[in-house]
Amino acid sequence: MKSKYIAYTLLISGVTFITGACNKFVDINTDPNNPTTAQLALLLPSTEVSMGANMYELNSGTSTFMQHTVSNADLSRYQQQGTSFDESWDGFYSQTLSDLQDIIANGTASGEWGYVAIAKLEKAYLVSMMVDMWGDIPYFDAEKGEEAVSPGLNGGREIYEDVLTLIDSAIEDAGKINTATLVPASADMIYNGVKASWLSMANSLKLKLYNQLRLVDPARSLAAIQTLINNPSTLIGGTTNTNATDYTFKFGSAQNPNNRHPWHRSEYQSAKNFYMCQSFMDLLFNNDDPRLRYFIYRQNATAGLNNSTNSNGYYGRNPGDGTAAPADLNRRSTFGVYPAGGLYDNASINNIPATYSYLTNAGATSSLKVVGTADGTGAGLIPLITNAMVKLIRAEAAMTLNTGDDARQNFSDGVTAHLNSVSVFGASNGGAALSSATITGFVNKLLAAYDAADDAGKLNMIMTQKYIACYGNGMEAYTDYRRTGLPVLRTPLSPLNTFPLRLYYSQTELSANTSLGEDVSALQIAQQTTPVFWDK
Repeated sequence: MKSKYIAYTLLISGVTFITGACNKFVDINTDPNNPTTAQLALLLPSTEVSMGANMYELNSGTSTFMQHTVSNADLSRYQQQGTSFDESWDGFYSQTLSDLQDIIANGTASGEWGYVAIAKLEKAYLVSMMVDMWGDIPYFDAEKGEEAVSPGLNGGREIYEDVLTLIDSAIEDAGKINTATLVPASADMIYNGVKASWLSMANSLKLKLYNQLRLVDPARSLAAIQTLINNPSTLIGGTTNTNATDYTFKFGSAQNPNNRHPWHRSEYQSAKNFYMCQSFMDLLFNNDDPRLRYFIYRQNATAGLNNSTNSNGYYGRNPGDGTAAPADLNRRSTFGVYPAGGLYDNASINNIPATYSYLTNAGATSSLKVVGTADGTGAGLIPLITNAMVKLIRAEAAMTLNTGDDARQNFSDGVTAHLNSVSVFGASNGGAALSSATITGFVNKLLAAYDAADDAGKLNMIMTQKYIACYGNGMEAYTDYRRTGLPVLRTPLSPLNTFPLRLYYSQTELSANTSLGEDVSALQIAQQTTPVFWDK
C-alpha cells in the first residue's frame, strides 16, 4: 500500500489536476526519502487533491444509498460488488494515506510542524470516514511498506481512539507555530495555510466523532461535546454563524486539463450516467424548498417519472427501480449549480401550488436546455464539514444527550447557514442569490413546525435538514442514517438485498491481502449486515 512521491500532474479517477505552478514534485537529483520543505509544499496539496478525487466513486455510491441521486441501478437496489468502491479504497491507501504518512514522518524529522499538523488532521478525517464506511480496515500496519505487505484488519473502535489522539497531537503541533499560517498559502488548497481555520476544523471533527460515539459511550460523548461547545469560537462557524471556515474540497473550472467536479464531467455531456433520485426531488418540491432550483437542473419542462410528458420536468428515478432506462438522455433531470457547478434552474415550474412562498416562479425567466460540456462552470465542491453540519450536530446532541446547548437555535442557525451557503455559491456560479426575506421566511416556517413537534418530531426535523445539508456528501448522510434511522427513506421498488450497514471491500484487497483469511467471500458478504461499532 505504499507509493513514493508520485508526480501528481494528477490523473486520478480520470481527473486531471495541477496543484500549484510547479512542474514537478521531486527533483531527480534529490533523495526522495529525505524531502525538502519545498517538496512538502508540493506533496501536501497533492494529498488534498487525491483525497477529493478518490471520493468520486464513494460519494456517488453512498449518495445513491441515501437517495440523493442514482449513480448505479444495482446500488440503488442495495446490491454491492467488490468493484463498487474499489477505486476509492485503492486510491486512499496507495495515494492519499501513503503520502500523508510520508509528510508526517519526514515533517516530524525536520521540524516542519505546520505540515505535520495539517497532514495529521487530513489523515484523521479520512481514516475516521473510512471506518464509518467499511468498519474494520487495515490501519496500524497499513503504511509500513515492505514490512507489512498484507496488513490485517483493525477494529473500528480501536482506530477511532487513535484518530482522536491524532487530532490532539495535530493541535499540539500547530501550537508550535507562532505565526498565523501553518504553511504557505500555495501549499494548502483547503485553508491557504491559515492556522485558526485548521484548528476550527480539528475541533469540529472532534465534535462530529464524539457525536457519532454517543450510542456507544454517552457519558464520554456528553463531557467531550460540552467542553467543545463551551468555546464555540473554536468551531467551524464560530460565534457569528459564518461559512467562511467550512471544510470543503473545491474543484476548478478548467477543461484542459479537466479539474471540474466529477458529477459535472459525468453528466454535462451527451452521455449520462446518473438519474436524480425522485424521492429527493419530491422532498424538496413538496416542502416549498427554494434549494431545489440550485440542486437540480431540468432539461425538459414537462418530463416526469417514467419518462412521462405531462409533469413539471423533475424527472428522476425511484430508488430500487430495476427496469431498463428508456431513451431519455435529453429529458431526465441532472445536477444543478450546487454542488456540482452545473446550471441554475431559473425556468418556470408549471405546477407550483399557489400556497408556496419560497419555491416560486418569481423572476423565473430562463428557458431550459439540454446540457453540454460548455454549460456551467464545473467549479463545484464536496462539503466535508460545514458550519451547517456543525450547528445541526450540536442540535442533535442537545436533543439526545442533553448537552445544555440550545437545540432550536442551532437548528435555526444550521438551516440558515446552509441556505446562505447554497445562495452564495449559486450566485457566484451563474445563478441567482436567495433574498434575505426568502431565507428568513423559510427558516421561520421550519421553526413553526419545529415548535409544534414533540421531541421525536424535532429530532426528525434536525436530521432531515442535516440530510439536505449533506447533499454532495453522501458519506456523511450514510453515517447519520445508520446511527439514527433518519430521515425516513422511500422504500425501494425492487431491492436485491437489505440496506447495507457497511460497504464492500475492494476486490483487489481481498485478492492480494493474505492476512484476511481463506474465506474472503464470507468476510465480504458479512459487510452487508454487520453494523459499524457506533451503530447500536
